[in-house]
Amino acid sequence: MLVTGTDTGVGKTVVTAAVAAAAQAAGLRVAVVKPGQTGTATGEPSDVDSVNRLAAPLTARTLASFPDPLAPLTAARVAELEPLELYTVVDAVREEVDKHDLVLIEGAGGLLVPMGVRPSGEAWTVADLAVSLGAPAVVVARAGLGTLNHTALTLEALDRRAVPAGVVIGAWPAEPELVHWANLSELVPNLVGALPTGAGAMDPGVFRRSAPGWLTPALYGVLDDWRAWAEEI
Repeated sequence: MLVTGTDTGVGKTVVTAAVAAAAQAAGLRVAVVKPGQTGTATGEPSDVDSVNRLAAPLTARTLASFPDPLAPLTAARVAELEPLELYTVVDAVREEVDKHDLVLIEGAGGLLVPMGVRPSGEAWTVADLAVSLGAPAVVVARAGLGTLNHTALTLEALDRRAVPAGVVIGAWPAEPELVHWANLSELVPNLVGALPTGAGAMDPGVFRRSAPGWLTPALYGVLDDWRAWAEEI
């Protein structure tokens, strides 16, 4: 399952951790693969570090790391490092598929960000990886103004590639305004989860216990009534 987003900074890593935690609570063996981690020169924890802290999946791997906070292919070129090759990533993911019940692949930025190169030298994207693996996608979206257009564009791009997808709101505000409720009503037909703002800063034990309640059964959660969820919050 590919975890992508409408943009950078929408909460892909925390959503990846939440799906991993919910799946493990349901008894699945989970692996998380991050094909390309950028921005390592900042000294901040990597996405895999964050997933390990929050969800502690059975396996978590980063396939390649690049120092600058840029798109992975651009970061590789700037650093004069070998870029990610598409089928090397496909093979690495399939290795984990043989040993786990669920493999989550966290992309970088949005769906069409250049990740690396094909054997032909052409760039490939997270969308290309989803097609190569025959994997469904989770699209992490913002709750606020502008999200409807960005989400619709991302879903359309996936639909054109015959990649099934659902949407997760990466950070539902503690005090939602009219725009958030209006966007929620538009997103509900494709919505498979909503995480509260600040979920990534939670105590890991609380995070793991809470994660199933943020996700629908499609993502191994227990949230099955959006109207009841809205009334409760």
